[in-house]
Amino acid sequence: MNQDIDAFADSLQLEIIAQVREQYSEAVLDHWMHPRNFRRLDGASGHARITGPCGDTMEIFLRVEEDQVREAAFLTDGCMTTIVSASMAVELVTGRSVTEAAAVQQVDILKALGGLPEESEHCAKLAAMTLGAALDDHASHQTGA
Repeated sequence: MNQDIDAFADSLQLEIIAQVREQYSEAVLDHWMHPRNFRRLDGASGHARITGPCGDTMEIFLRVEEDQVREAAFLTDGCMTTIVSASMAVELVTGRSVTEAAAVQQVDILKALGGLPEESEHCAKLAAMTLGAALDDHASHQTGA
């Protein structure tokens, strides 16, 4: 009986992945199956938490040293496209200067992911907004604002 259930679960998982491959790029599939830095980052120098219009909440944590994003991480309660958008956003900014990181916008996240369906593009916007807010939070600690 357990073997039947395991075989059914394996078959179902393969079918889901096949359907995802039809609609999404390999980059989206990779970030969905292996999200980058999906965790809380203790000791972050910048942090933001935003809830988007769809109800998904995203947090981005940044550790900035010497004007460079040394480490970035995220948490979200969102769907697959919210997860992949946040994962790509933190990957895009890690190792970049604060100025370069601040230039990352929705279009950059979408391009790096190979696009998302139109109805999911707002997830990349949420990631860009949350990233920008985390950078603003970092800046506010630097200037004492």
